[in-house]
Amino acid sequence: MLRGGLSIGRRLTFQPSPLVGQLARRSYATAITDLRQLPQPGDRLNGFTVQRAKSVPELELAAIQFAHDKTGADYIHVAREDKNNVFAIGFKTNPDDDTGVPHILEHTTLCGSDKYPVRDPFFKMLNRSLSNYMNAFTSSDHTTYPFATTNAVDYENLRDVYLDATLHPLLKESDFRQEGWRVGPGDATDPKSPLLFKGVVYNEMKGQMSDASYLFYIRFQDHIFPSINNSGGDPEKITDLTLEDLRGFHKKHYHPSNSKIFTYGDIPIETHLKKLSDRLSTFEKIRAAQELREPISLVAPRRIRIYGPHDPLMDKDSQHKTSVSWIMNNTSDIVETFSLRVLSNLLLDGYGSPMYRGLIEAKLGSDFSPNTGYDTSSKTGIFSVGLQNVRQEHIQQVEDTIHQVLQEMRTKGFDSKKVDGVLHQLELGLKHKTANFGMSVMQSLTSGWFNGVDSFGALSVEETVSKFKELYAKGGYLEGLLEKYFLSKNTLTFTMAPDRDHSKALAAEEAGRLNRVIAKFGGEAVARAPLTKREAELTEVQERAKKQDLSCLPTLKVEDIPRNMEKKELRTGEVEGVPVQWRIAPTNGLTYFRAVSSFRDLPEKLGMYLPLFTEAILRLGTGKRSMEELEDEIKLKTGGIRASTHVSTNHSNLEVTEEGLVFSGFALDKNIPDMFELLRTVLLETNFGQVSKLRTLVHGIASGFVNSLAETGHAYARTFAAAHLTPGARANEVLGGMTQVRLISNMAATEVYNEALARLKEIAEFAARRDQLRAAITCGVGAASANETALAKFLGSLPRAESPVANTPLFDFVVPAKAFFPLPYQVFYTAMCVKTVPYTNRDGAALQMLAQLLTHKHLHHEIREKGGAYGAGAFHRGAGGVFGFYSYRDPNVPNTLKIMEGAGDFALRNEWTARDLEEAKLSVFQGVDAPTSVSDEGMINFMDGITDDMRQTRREQLLDVGVNDIRDVAQRYLIDQVRRMSAVAVLGEKKDWVTPEEGWNVFPLNIEPDEPEKVKL
Repeated sequence: MLRGGLSIGRRLTFQPSPLVGQLARRSYATAITDLRQLPQPGDRLNGFTVQRAKSVPELELAAIQFAHDKTGADYIHVAREDKNNVFAIGFKTNPDDDTGVPHILEHTTLCGSDKYPVRDPFFKMLNRSLSNYMNAFTSSDHTTYPFATTNAVDYENLRDVYLDATLHPLLKESDFRQEGWRVGPGDATDPKSPLLFKGVVYNEMKGQMSDASYLFYIRFQDHIFPSINNSGGDPEKITDLTLEDLRGFHKKHYHPSNSKIFTYGDIPIETHLKKLSDRLSTFEKIRAAQELREPISLVAPRRIRIYGPHDPLMDKDSQHKTSVSWIMNNTSDIVETFSLRVLSNLLLDGYGSPMYRGLIEAKLGSDFSPNTGYDTSSKTGIFSVGLQNVRQEHIQQVEDTIHQVLQEMRTKGFDSKKVDGVLHQLELGLKHKTANFGMSVMQSLTSGWFNGVDSFGALSVEETVSKFKELYAKGGYLEGLLEKYFLSKNTLTFTMAPDRDHSKALAAEEAGRLNRVIAKFGGEAVARAPLTKREAELTEVQERAKKQDLSCLPTLKVEDIPRNMEKKELRTGEVEGVPVQWRIAPTNGLTYFRAVSSFRDLPEKLGMYLPLFTEAILRLGTGKRSMEELEDEIKLKTGGIRASTHVSTNHSNLEVTEEGLVFSGFALDKNIPDMFELLRTVLLETNFGQVSKLRTLVHGIASGFVNSLAETGHAYARTFAAAHLTPGARANEVLGGMTQVRLISNMAATEVYNEALARLKEIAEFAARRDQLRAAITCGVGAASANETALAKFLGSLPRAESPVANTPLFDFVVPAKAFFPLPYQVFYTAMCVKTVPYTNRDGAALQMLAQLLTHKHLHHEIREKGGAYGAGAFHRGAGGVFGFYSYRDPNVPNTLKIMEGAGDFALRNEWTARDLEEAKLSVFQGVDAPTSVSDEGMINFMDGITDDMRQTRREQLLDVGVNDIRDVAQRYLIDQVRRMSAVAVLGEKKDWVTPEEGWNVFPLNIEPDEPEKVKL
């Protein structure tokens, strides 16, 4: 997420490699990556000295590490034949308290600098660039500012802005008050409105602390790693932070001597060195603040119990979260760290893993706890295993079972077939080509780099795997690691119990703290006038910024965008009567498969169970083989097989929608027959009679919804608000919106599965039939013939069957509507949507531009900067015919809705300039021209029927949009529709403005959507 993408550490198990790239041909070296043509250790160039250089053939790259002579700045360049160049600068930022100073500094740093003294140049550059990634994120002990772009001029522009922003920020009081915290009237236009705490980060962290999973994780970190405070900030402490504290922290930490700089791609190293030296050489060397902090020492068992929010979606008696943690190794030992990742994977990953079977299948909890896994983000590793949705009486049993499983695995040992499966996944991860490889390299190195891990060693995947295999071959290696680290009872057991009054307690604490702050002004009667004045002054600054001269900021131009798109050659044919799309391209020995099974007018009583079906076939096993056996085979033979739901609105008619299922997978070319056989097995032989396993699955999905609602509530709001507009939007809501949340949550709460089992069996009868099936294969030229043979065998094994046809819809999405979903969050997620046009209608291009213009020129200012929401914007689903607005972690919904309702009027009356349109087009084309992984080439055509010719036409329409087009669509689709045909959805804590008189319909999350009568939504 833009700005403040707060990292809470690595959660789960094994990361096959922190890098996702490609296994190289040994003749890979080019002038860019040939070490003989790159600077050598000891060489001095542009104020830098080469420390070391290394070739990594398996990743087709060369790495060089430099030290800046004057400041000591640590710099790594990764040279690779990749035009998607990456830059990042980061700083060690150990927080000394919970005020969130690293997080608030990350925000305010990007609000203006010496060279670019405009308000918020970071957000301004979002639409003056063709970058495919721009962000900044605060981790527990470091802060990083990365971007990626394929345009060389753009790269130079963004690097200059990033360096000036981080090293020479203005850190104005107005920016601190906007981004950090302040006290002011809740409604800036009404000086009599209640005085409240405000601020973007403040509201963001209120939202985070409302999330039970985040709260559990961060409180766990507080206890196991007390030397590192909450870098994101605790709202109770954020209001202690002063501007002077912020500036002091910047002076101490944001210095080249405390920095690590990373570049990647095909830009010559000399270009980087010259530009970096010019920037860094104005500083003198200081003592770096790079202390490597340690977790607690566990010399005896420790138990901690805290309280957190009650979750209305889950069983009221199964609300505890609990975990057991061990202090592990020094993560600078790369081979042992890799080995422990393998061990973590064997213990935790998959439905046949010993911890899953011992804890989750045993019904002790619904899912692993948020801190479960091997965390290597600091100098010392931490391993945790835990559960959420645990009953009070099972807390001790969970702990005992964890120790019992570890002891059993020490005695029993690990199956070599499972270890081979983990290593095979690593091999495929190295071969799989991704479009964002450079960003993956940067992200994989950063935490270790800041904590003493040898970055070159971390890059040397083959060396590490080879050493692991050598140790493993001696026998007993993994079991020895179990004994070394896991069999000790000197652990931290951390438990969070539910408190129904948690939200009330937070509100009471905030009210008391607010009163104390106001009292410092002499009480509310005295404080209101100066606080209202300061709010008005801030509003004035924000208003002036709208018309600020931005000529100092660098920018690309629309002329830099090619008018013609790059096309990928596709072939079509038939195999066993099934249409097949072929994309022949270099895939590094992998074959990618995708198939769509489409249904026409499927009854909603079946359709609503399609998501559960896609999960069940990869969870339940068959009559002859357990899921553990199948899972082992999948890991040994494939990069994974998957199933998902499919909704595609017709490119020329919004009333025509294709619904269905998608089946996909990839494997080494030689293993494609095995992949197809595994796919056939789960599609045709899954045993749907296993109620116990289905229960475990349903509870796990329900637990996942709890987390996703707190993190991406605005996406659920958008989906629900659009549901009445088109058949496609309706299908998206039924298959993946609040309708699905309520279905699964109620199923978990009632423990009634008869209906679900019957529907799953019915779906299985037609889900994988040849009728209405189409397939796509992407592979190398040498694999096409063998793949066609294997595909023919697979398709020939599928039955022919007809899917049922709908009669009466189950759901009635009425309009106009204002829907409110009460959830225990301190902030809100809001959306408003209207219907527009299909993809091929030329109005779609202007609507796409309008969404960008409103986001950057209106909604960001009004809802985020003034209103204090963490995020807000407009969107247009070009392939779905929906235009909408959203806000994210928003404290003031009534004000937000007024702004959304008036957005059309703003668009109509605003004097749009040529520069405004230019920026909107650049912003749109960031996504249009973003690099694509080879596995995704041709998929827009395959999945949605949108041809290259249609895309080229749309491209030209986007480039040609004018001001009159913007005003025209604003009138017809916003002004004429918002008050008449729009719908609103809000998630959050129910307030006094949510009343029937104001048109609100409240939907508690305990409605059963499978009642015989229609469920009015």
